Amino acid sequence: MYPIHDIRNDFPILSQKIHSHNFIYFDSAATTQKPQCVIDAVVDMYSKYNSNIHRGIHSLSQKSTELYENAREIVQHFIHAPHKNEIIFTKGATESINLVASSFGKTYLTEGDEIIVSAMEHHSNLVPWQIICEKKQAVLKYIPFFENGELDIEAFERLLSKKTKFVSIIHISNSLGTVNPIKRIIEKAHAYNVPVLVDGSQSIQHEPIDVQDLGCDFFVFSGHKIYAPNGIGVLWGKEAWLEKLPPYQSGGDMIETVTLEKTIYNDIPFKFEAGTSNYVGAHALGVALNYMQKIGMQAVMLHENSLMKHATQALEAIDEIRIIGTASQKAGAISFLLQGAHPADVGMILDKRGIAIRTGTHCTEPVMQFYGIPGTARISFGMYNTIQEIDECVAVLHKIVQMFA
Repeated sequence: MYPIHDIRNDFPILSQKIHSHNFIYFDSAATTQKPQCVIDAVVDMYSKYNSNIHRGIHSLSQKSTELYENAREIVQHFIHAPHKNEIIFTKGATESINLVASSFGKTYLTEGDEIIVSAMEHHSNLVPWQIICEKKQAVLKYIPFFENGELDIEAFERLLSKKTKFVSIIHISNSLGTVNPIKRIIEKAHAYNVPVLVDGSQSIQHEPIDVQDLGCDFFVFSGHKIYAPNGIGVLWGKEAWLEKLPPYQSGGDMIETVTLEKTIYNDIPFKFEAGTSNYVGAHALGVALNYMQKIGMQAVMLHENSLMKHATQALEAIDEIRIIGTASQKAGAISFLLQGAHPADVGMILDKRGIAIRTGTHCTEPVMQFYGIPGTARISFGMYNTIQEIDECVAVLHKIVQMFA
């Protein structure tokens, strides 16, 4: 049986009152809350082991380095990466994507080359490619999607050509909840010898991830999306690709030897970890992933699937609500509009009842432009949410419908 009561007790923030109501958090797609073990890991790191890594022979530096490198191994096993040195710590998925776009683009893109992304990407997997394409005079092409929020795979096949140099694709849409057919996309890209980056920011916390099974060349995610602190993220890349790409930034750990005439770069992963790394965040990320492994990602996925099914049916039963994105495979989030009410009004009224949701464009403005809407209200789930919380939220939505009738 899924240990929902034990899990909820592990998250201290969930026990508080908001506007005198029990706190219901439906904004995990934006950031997840943190279990006590992760909070304790941050406190312990600063109070017991704080010291810069890789540079000291004293005990604290050795311990800090050990915890940092241990976290790298935890990430490796969590995503089933072949090698520990393929795990690169970054500030988050945004920096990871910028790293790949910049390093790959500087090395392999020339005028007229083509990059493919989807039209449903988060801005973090869109803007970096726009920038590098503009700089290199390359062409950025977009996989369109249908009204129900599913990608047009046949259109993707037509976009692929000898000019295609890279594909970067979101695994699960943060605004539509669409689970994209990643393995199929990767297979088609690889048929043209095109590398693929998968943005796992919205999948890493919802389902088991095996990068070898997916077959991708790069995979990125942010720690704060999977119950770890902000400011820490991961880039996994195949060793062969990481060896070929130049550094993204310079200084600190990315250096092997420096003379006044020349700098020799460090080996991977350190070649891509310039400056003082976020060793506190890396350690806490490792603790968060161990916490998830203890519960079991399969169990988390099944629990959240039941939440998605229940919430979807409850919202569909309200005539005045229109769900944006009705793909056959969805996870994590449901976006909707309530007739006669601006999404921001819906969010503010729910907040007065202690219910936190997200409203706006969700950093996917092209998605909103496709549907011709200014934004949506979005409820998104974490491992700690319950059916009862959904029912309470839906009850308030019924009252909002009456208010705006």
